[in-house]
This record gives sequence, structure tokens and C-alpha cells, in this order.
Amino acid sequence: MAAPTSSDTPDYRDTVFLPQTDFPMRAGLPQREPDWLARWARIGIYDRLRDKAAAADGARAPFVLHDGPPYANGHLHIGHALNKTIKDIVVRSHQMMGRDARYVPGWDCHGLPIEWKIEEKYRQEGRDKDAVDMVEFRQECRRFAQEWVAIQRDEFERMGITGAWDRPYLTMDYHAEAVIAAEFMKLLMNGSLYQGSKPVMWSPVEKTALAEAEVEYHDHTSHTIWVRFGIASVSRDAYGLRGGKDENLDTMESISESYARRKDLQNQNAKVVIWTTTPWTIPQNRAVAFNPSIAYGLYQVVGAAEGATAEPGERLVMADALAEGVMAQAKVTEFTRLSDVTAADLEGLVLSHPFRAIDGAEGEWDYDVPMLPGDHVTDEAGTGFVHTAPSHGDDDYQLGLRFKLPMTYNVEPDGSYRKDLPIFGGQAIIAPDGKDGPANVSVIKQLAWAGALLAKGKVKHSYPHSWRSKAPLIYRNTPQWFAAIDKVLDDGMGQYGDTIRARALASVDKLVTWWPQSGRNRIHSMVENRPDWVLSRQRAWGVPLTCFVKRGAKPTDADFLLRDARVNDRITAAFETDGADVWYHPDFKAQMLDGIADPDAYDKVTDVLDVWFDSGSTHAFVLRDRADGAPDGIADVYLEGTDQHRGWFQSSLLQASATRGRAPYRNVVTHGFTLDEKGMKMSKSLGNTIVPAKVIEQYGADILRLWVAQADYTADQRIGPEILKGTADSYRRLRNTLRFLLGALHGFDEAERVAVEDMPELEQWVLHRLAQLDHQVRKGYDQFDFQGVFQTLFQFCTLDLSAFYFDIRKDALYCDAADSLRRRAARTVLDMLHHRLVTWLAPILPFTMEDVWLSRFPSDDDSVHLQDFPATPADWLNEPLAAKWDHVRRARRVVTAALEVKRTDKTIGASLEAAPVVHVENAEMLAALKSVTFADICITSDLALTRDPAPSEAFRMAEAPGIGVVFETAEGAKCQRCWKILPDVGTHSHPGVCARCDTVLAKTVQASTVQASTVQG
Repeated sequence: MAAPTSSDTPDYRDTVFLPQTDFPMRAGLPQREPDWLARWARIGIYDRLRDKAAAADGARAPFVLHDGPPYANGHLHIGHALNKTIKDIVVRSHQMMGRDARYVPGWDCHGLPIEWKIEEKYRQEGRDKDAVDMVEFRQECRRFAQEWVAIQRDEFERMGITGAWDRPYLTMDYHAEAVIAAEFMKLLMNGSLYQGSKPVMWSPVEKTALAEAEVEYHDHTSHTIWVRFGIASVSRDAYGLRGGKDENLDTMESISESYARRKDLQNQNAKVVIWTTTPWTIPQNRAVAFNPSIAYGLYQVVGAAEGATAEPGERLVMADALAEGVMAQAKVTEFTRLSDVTAADLEGLVLSHPFRAIDGAEGEWDYDVPMLPGDHVTDEAGTGFVHTAPSHGDDDYQLGLRFKLPMTYNVEPDGSYRKDLPIFGGQAIIAPDGKDGPANVSVIKQLAWAGALLAKGKVKHSYPHSWRSKAPLIYRNTPQWFAAIDKVLDDGMGQYGDTIRARALASVDKLVTWWPQSGRNRIHSMVENRPDWVLSRQRAWGVPLTCFVKRGAKPTDADFLLRDARVNDRITAAFETDGADVWYHPDFKAQMLDGIADPDAYDKVTDVLDVWFDSGSTHAFVLRDRADGAPDGIADVYLEGTDQHRGWFQSSLLQASATRGRAPYRNVVTHGFTLDEKGMKMSKSLGNTIVPAKVIEQYGADILRLWVAQADYTADQRIGPEILKGTADSYRRLRNTLRFLLGALHGFDEAERVAVEDMPELEQWVLHRLAQLDHQVRKGYDQFDFQGVFQTLFQFCTLDLSAFYFDIRKDALYCDAADSLRRRAARTVLDMLHHRLVTWLAPILPFTMEDVWLSRFPSDDDSVHLQDFPATPADWLNEPLAAKWDHVRRARRVVTAALEVKRTDKTIGASLEAAPVVHVENAEMLAALKSVTFADICITSDLALTRDPAPSEAFRMAEAPGIGVVFETAEGAKCQRCWKILPDVGTHSHPGVCARCDTVLAKTVQASTVQASTVQG
């Protein structure tokens, strides 16, 4: 670089090859990115890539990332930005690695979230949803979804997400609805569909069953009660499981002894104590469960505090491990343990319902309550006894199945007791506003009046809530439609198992790679332990369960469901033409059954499918049916948040296992959730939400994308103003590297190119690093490790290039002759760097890399996104050379650190003022340093190397033993062109320059003379 000149020294500034580029230092991303988007749309980037693949005639293998559909019901949040950006990086990187990377964005359009919005609108308008025609209501839901699809599409595209935005998939498209119905009817035909009555997670506010994935857990304060159950009678044969004519004498004596002990408990008026956090389920009680492995005892109350319901002298049965805590809750001040109570004692007890024979009950609860064994009972909390209501809990239901307990139907869809239930009729468990109704308190009061309440309290615990209404849920016994996941299927697709569960587990273990691997354990456990799939929802906006049931038949009857392929084909065809709304037309049933079955003999099911079945079926109408789907109907990647192990990943896995015999994906990638800078969950009430549109407005989409790439997305991500500032700083550093690269390449043409074998060692070392990076980048993108890719490239740009290679070669690039080998070799390497860095980074920073590419290769219809990663020759790898330059770099770090000390204390202003003596103990390192121009490497005007022991005053670094640096100032004058201080400055034909610069200036004058003569001629 030319120095300021004095009045008697020529100005050499115009003779120095300073970087020249129009690439701006300030990115201006928020203002410029929309122009790039418009340009990409104009030249049709996505479709041109598809045409490019088609022209390759199979040379580019298809790669399909199947989009998990977001709901079309609101502006995008930061989680959407994280998800879609990761997907976009996957698609772009695989495209540029030589594949035909297809991405069809999609939306979930049915289901409760959208229906709930329309209901909210109706409530505000004072309209009754139930009074609106079903088809009209559904059409309003459809219009709502269409509006939000358009809004979200614009917001996604603004993030730089590439894909088939002009032809996305929507679950409400007619073809999609037809396929969803057809996939459901496969369950109808293969026998896995059945109607059953069992407790499911129910939302009283929304009046529908919910899938597990629609449930979230929040703290909730519940009433908790301890209730006495009196002994009504004792059984000699222990709940009918033992006894009979063939019993031997020992068994008979044992039974006789246990019977006597039971009678003794009854005669002592002993009470069995249960504990529950759902008092409203007591009217539905049908049994009390115990665990035979728990130690129980008979306890007598000796003293009680004032106001206690416990009475001195009464006798209570409970688990020994919990007795003290129960007594404390009951305000018992003194008690004594009278005796053991064994499992044999308990198993023959028959209890009385607490409401038995109370006034106004009209015999409602005058039934026996058996004591039954259950492994689900523990002595970790409560009393060691579990009140059992088979209609309102899964463990209770399973126990009820085992012992044939009757189901109750006391709770209505709105969460209130049936109106004719004695005492409690019509009372709400959960009110329409989502708050607790009066039912719990009424039950507690009635228990107290009946003398059954031993104690009461409240407990704050994690409790299920609807993710949409945020209201608490209940388990409620309702008739629902299920897919039996353990039923043996004779469908010819048994390669990976004969049941849905077996196929799903085999897919998890054998056919799918999980990123990270912990995802496999998570979903395997969920599938292994999950119950049958509840397919039905009592809602309006969705694909109906397209089946007919025979009037008067029971669900267990063989002819309960109409199974006829001709009917199914008619339904599918009708949905293809007019959508699922036709199901609700009055004459549809007759049209479908005409000539096949008597329409009057069948009823049409009116429930709609679980929306997870919709999204679980997308593999059929996207991957299988679309020309831009997957050739074999199986996606290369499904990618969503970790919550989708119980959501879309699982519904797709189960649905495809049922209808095609295996998982619809080969790889599953999961990411974490977004948190604020303090690691807190984002919430509007806390005011800590980050809106993607606001980030883009302030920084640009590339900064948001860089935040994604810099983070370990497999864990939860933090984002906030300070983190974004740090991201923007990293971006600026990277941009400056690329700007220098462009400037130094100004005017480069093929005539300058130097063969690799003719290059100096430093350039060959850079190519060695590029060969290493090529492997690391491709491997990282293949394994979805974008953090690894970016950090590798960022470190290369900042440490290997900016702080090392560029720093060293600036002198040659600026001051060497245009035709010098060293300068030409450096520019050749810069060209190779440009092609690789810009394409490698394009999937992460599509806007910026487009700018960098077109700054060098301007074109009306070209784009960096039409390029592939350049092939990098393997023979660029040179490990011996790399080992040698490792010595050079380690020694250089000591020299530059020594000079920085002198710069800090103002001894020198620049490293070119120094001519240090470097003492090197290691012979191999010394030889390496002597084989290069180490002064140029250290950017000093001169430098001496010696193996002599370093003097005590030498600068040393602990991490580089055996190297000492003694500072010396450079001798000579400062070259007015390159700024080196050399003894020969001022002795050449051109004033104030060194020999190198004098030679360059002579060539420049000669070249100018030749050019002038040519022009004059």
C-alpha cells in the first residue's frame, strides 16, 4: 500500500493494485432482500432447477423433504422461522450437492384451531353455531384457512424459503380430502377400524375428544379428598377368582382363615380410605383398587384436633407407608396400629359406595364396590388405595375391562352431569369459560354430609389442558372410533409385521435414521406403550369418517359396518369432484348406497377425523400422488420440533404402517423450541416474544437465518436483542471477508490462472484446506449439521483467510507486478475460494451469496442458486505440506504476539518497522521456517532465524514452547510504495522505493508506453 508522499517524492498510489468492488460494505438487507425475491420469482429459480434435473435424465437423484403442515390460522412466530429455515437449508444444500431437491410446502387446514376461530367470531356476533347450516359453516372455515394460507405464504417467502409456493398442498384441497377419506376406508376394509366406548381426553369447553398431541400441561390447583368406604359385606371366594369344588384342604383352610379376618374387619366397622384429586368422579365409582405388594395396616384413631372429622375409636385401613401423612391431613393427633391387613384380607372385601342409601339418591348408588388388585396402585402418595371410576381414567378402564365392571355415562359433552343424576344433575365440572364448575364442591359437601369425608385439601399439580382453549380437560367415557393397532392385518403388507404397532416399531428400529438418535428412543417408547388410536372428533370442520353403520346392530356385530369397495369408490370420486362437504348433503347417503345397500338400513357417521389423521395421510396425496413427490412414495426427510414425536411423526408412522406397511420416511430430524435470552418460554403476557417479521424489518432475513445456522438446533434455542446483535456482528465479519475477496479479484481472467503444481506453497496450503473443507461441508450438510458447517466455514474465513492468508498476501496482491507468479497464483486461489465459499454458504445466506455471486458475474437470468458445489480435486490434499505449515503458523503466532506487545507500548506503529530475531529450538520447525520467506509470513521488513538459545529477555508463549522472539527494529528507509523498511530504498531509478517496487514501476511505465504507442498507431 502506498504511503503518504512528500513534496519531492512521486505519488505512487495509482500504481498499487488496491481492491475494487461495488459490493457495499453495508448490507442493507431489509431494503434489498425484496428485490432478490422478485428477481428469483421473475427468473423462476425453483422450476428451472426442476428442469435442470429433468434434463439430467436421472443423473440427479431425487431428494424430498416432506413439509410438516403448520396450521393456517395466524401470523408466523419465531418457531415457524426456525423450522422453515432449517428445512430450507436442507433443501438448498442437497440441491447444490447434485440432487433434485424438491420441496412442496403444505398447510393443515382442518380441525379445531380454525373451527375455534370461527366459533369465537360467532360468539362475538351473538350467533349460535348449531343454528348455522353445516356446509355453510364449513365453507366459512375454508375461507378463513385460505386467507391465512396466503398471508403465511408471503411471510415464509420473505424468509427466503424456496419451494413450490405457487402449488402447495392443502389438506382441504378436494383431492387431499378424497385421499384422506380413501386412506380411512382402508382401515374400514382391513378390519382395524372399530367403535368402542372408553375414557378419552375430553375438552368440555370444545365438546370434543382430543389427541395426545393436542394436550399441554399447566399447573392447576385441584381439590383433594380422603374418603372412607365402609365394608358392606365379605366374600368367601375373593372376588370370584378362587374357591370351588376342587379346592384342596389347605386352600380351604386358608380361605376360611381369610374369611374370618375379613368378617372381623367388618365387625369392627373398619373403613377403607381412598384419596383422589378428582372429587367429581366419586359418583362414578365402581371399585377400589389395592396392590398386593403393598404393606397395609388397621389403624385406630385415639385423639383428634378440634374440627376434625375423624373420631376417636374409629378404625381405618391404609398403607403403612402413608398412614402418618393421612392422619396428619385428617387432624388426628394420636393413633395406633392394631394389626396387619393382608392382600388376602382385602381381596374378599365388598365396600359400600359413600352415597349408598342417601336421601334423594333413589337407589342410584346402592351397588357393591369390590376391592380389586391393580399394579398401578403405589404407596408413593395418597392412601395405598385407588378409587376406581372406569369411565374416567385409563388405569381405571383397564381394571374395569379385566373385572367386567360396568361403565357409567353420567357426564355430558359440555362437562356437566346428566340432568337426571340424583343430587348433582346438571352441575358443571368445567364451566363454559374453562373455570371449575360447582361439581367438585357439591360432591365434597355431600361426602361430608354422608359422613364419608375424612379430610380435604388442595394440591397444585401439572394438569392436562387443551392447547387451543387453554381450558382443563377431563377423562370421559364416550363412544369413539378407534384404529386397533394390535389387530393382526391380513393385507399382504406384512414384511415388517402383521399389526400397526409391529410395523411402526420395526420402521423405527430398521428403516429410519433419527437425528439426533435420542429421537428413536422417544418415539419407540411412545409407540410401544400407546393405546389404540382415537380417530373420531365431535366437530364440524374436517374430513368425515366416511362409513355407514347398520341400524339396530351392535358395534360387536359382524355386519355393524358396511364394508363395500363399490361404496368406497363412489365416496372417493364424489370427494374428488366436490370435496368433503358433499357428505353433509341430505341425499348423499342414498346416492352412495343406491343399488348396493338399503339406505334406510344404515346411518351415516357424522364425526370427523382426528386432524392428525389428515396430516398423517399427506404421504399419500403429496409423496405418492404428485409428480414432484417421491418416486417411491417415501420421503428422504421429515423435519419438525421434538413435540412431533407424539404428533406428526407418530401419526404419519401409524397411518402409513396401516395403509402401506411401513414408515413414510427414511430420516427424521428434530429441533428444539425457541426461548428468550434468559432461557424462558416465550409468552405474550411476559412480553418476551420475538416476531420474525420484526427481526427481518430491522436486520433482514439473512440475519434471522444466520441465527438458526449458528445455533445447535437439536436443543432449545435462545433468541433476543443481544443475541441478534451478536449474530449481526458475525455476519459483518463474514461480509467483510467476502468483500475483500471480491475486491482482490477485480479484473481477474483466465489468462492469469496458474496451475496448482506451479503455485507457491502458501497457495497450495490453501487448496489443501479447501479439499478438507469440501469433505467437511458435504458431510455436515448430509448429516443436517448446519451449525458445524457454518462454524467450520466462519472459522476458516476469519482465522485461515482474514487473519492469515489475506493478511500475508495483501502485499503481493497490492504491490507485486500484475504478471508475477505469486500474484497470479494468489488470484487463482481467490477465484477458487470465491466459487466454493459462495456456494457453500448459499443455503444458509441465500440473499447475501446471491449478491456476492452477481457482483462478480452479473447476469439477467443467472443465480448462485442455479449452481452446484464445485468439485474439489482430492489431490489438493497434501498432509506433509499441511504439517510443515502447521509449524509455520505456530511460530508466526509467537512473532505476531511479540510485535503486538511493542505496538501496544508505542515502540512501533506497524509490524513492518520490525526485524525480529526468532530463536527456534526444534530443528524440524526451524527447517520449515527457513524454507519460506518467514519475514513476509510475519509481515515484517526483515527477520532472522537461529537455533541459538533464546536470551532471558526474549518473548515466549506457554502454548508454543521452544520459540523465543527478540525484538529488533528494521534498518533502512521506508519504501513509499509498499511501506517496507529496507536498506536499498532510495538507490533505484524510481525515487523512494525498494528493488521490487522499482521493477514493478519500470514494467508499468513500459506497459503504458506500449499502450500509448498502440493507441497513437
